[in-house]
Amino acid sequence: MPTNAKSKKDVSVLERMVLAVERVRDRLLRASGALEAAHVPYAVIGGNAVAAWVATVDVSAARNTQDVDLLLDRGTFQTAKTALEQAAFVYRHARGVDLFLDGPNATARDAIHVVFSGEKVRPEYPLPAPDLDETERLPGGLTVLRCDSLVRMKLTSFRLKDQVHILDLIRVGLVKEEALKTLPDPLASRLRQLLEDPEARSFF
Repeated sequence: MPTNAKSKKDVSVLERMVLAVERVRDRLLRASGALEAAHVPYAVIGGNAVAAWVATVDVSAARNTQDVDLLLDRGTFQTAKTALEQAAFVYRHARGVDLFLDGPNATARDAIHVVFSGEKVRPEYPLPAPDLDETERLPGGLTVLRCDSLVRMKLTSFRLKDQVHILDLIRVGLVKEEALKTLPDPLASRLRQLLEDPEARSFF
């Protein structure tokens, strides 16, 4: 393959990688801006909230994510729905999940996923989602779930990606052994498992 042809292919792949990150960022900013304009309380949760907290310590350790997850109050959901639809998002309720697709032809991968404060995401989860008074506004204006509350959410669901996110927070020093004293079982046991994991002190 000629060198110039290979170079064009490589640039195209890099551009697609950058575009994927920019689309998530744009989706997050449009959604948060629409909710703030409508005076709807919200918090960014999930991978974007983890990345935001990690970036406050070490920007090079922040992990990209395709998910945009928001915490809302069910009592303000209709106002939030109107605000997000005016920002070109399309509401769907599928398999028990409330989604706002990024356009009529988007898939669930290109969507905002809603979690309701004070409610269990799944019946089997040990704790409900945090309340909206457990938030913090970070420099730049993004409102995210407080770090300790975010960790509690991640320990509650404890999927593989949740464990990776908690490890990210441990590695930059945002989660320490002191947190064990504030957590009920089984969350404390789950955190202890991660704190004792050799990967908790190394980057991959």
